[in-house]
Amino acid sequence: MRSPVSQGGRVVVKVGSSSLATPDGGLDPDGVARAVAQVNGLWESGRPTVLVSSGAVAAGLPALGLTERPPDIPGLQAAAAVGQGRLMERYAAAFAESDRVVGQVLLTKDVLANRPQYLHAREALERLLGYGVVPIVNENDTVVVDELRLGDNDRLAAIVSHLVGAELLVILTDTAGLYASDPRLDDEAELLSAVRHTDEILDELLHGDAGPLGSGGVATKVAAARMAAWSGIPTVIAPAAAADAAMAAVDGEDVGTWVAPHHSKLSSRKLWIAFGLPASGSVVVDDGAVSALVSGGRSLLAVGVHSVRGSFDAWDGVEIEDRSGRLVAKGIVGMSSADLSAAAGKHSSEIGGAVVHRDDLVVLA
Repeated sequence: MRSPVSQGGRVVVKVGSSSLATPDGGLDPDGVARAVAQVNGLWESGRPTVLVSSGAVAAGLPALGLTERPPDIPGLQAAAAVGQGRLMERYAAAFAESDRVVGQVLLTKDVLANRPQYLHAREALERLLGYGVVPIVNENDTVVVDELRLGDNDRLAAIVSHLVGAELLVILTDTAGLYASDPRLDDEAELLSAVRHTDEILDELLHGDAGPLGSGGVATKVAAARMAAWSGIPTVIAPAAAADAAMAAVDGEDVGTWVAPHHSKLSSRKLWIAFGLPASGSVVVDDGAVSALVSGGRSLLAVGVHSVRGSFDAWDGVEIEDRSGRLVAKGIVGMSSADLSAAAGKHSSEIGGAVVHRDDLVVLA
């Protein structure tokens, strides 16, 4: 099932705060050195690599006299404002020892939600990789507000993998990979060596402890792996403490947990709809509509709409759910929530067309 990344193939490596920071805040020099060595090794092996790195908030804590991650947005912004420069300074100095240049790329959900800005971000990353520069990507915690936060760098890494056309996403974490049960509570917890992105065991891994300095957990890693899977990108979740984990992953060796991708890729635009465009609300549909979308490749028509949740305008992103709340698809809706509520259950001839055209719809069931 596993396969090596080809020469010239791109890789995205994500490393989290728990692997970069000390327990009481501040950067762990050994953790940073391990991350740099792994990414540098991938470049030297002929695989251009993007580093998605947390750690800005942790890097800023000592300068602010703090030992814990602030619980509020202004506190996070202050810590990130102080820490982001310190984090990049550390990375720049470490990579310079191998004569490698780094470039900072800070992203937010609103940038990724805007299609032209999404494409510009992709072009910037392409140019950096073309110059042989290591892009170091993070969410822009200094300016982001709560409703525009991606929330964790696992998902950001999956989106960056889409942007650069990576052959592999490697998520380095503080465990050996994904376990069937919590290894902190179960001494016999089974390490999952390989899973399909559709396996039910991933549905069960919905809760994880972020730790005092991180914002992610098991659930965010599962979500990121599934996001990458829809563009045909496999994910390896592996231990950051193992010095050769990333290289072993790109060589196709049995390390961590391999999450196999979907058998076919979504187009670039549909990837943006699925994972770049935020959902402003949801549309609940009946069983007939679910069958038409999933099996028939059809557009969503008003006759199949059961109800509407949230408030949205025409051309906003919406999630499409069945009546049990299961996510079926995501798309760009052709009418407002108020108009759709009035049109629900009516024939398309009465409302003038599809609610979500199949060209603007991604089936995720």
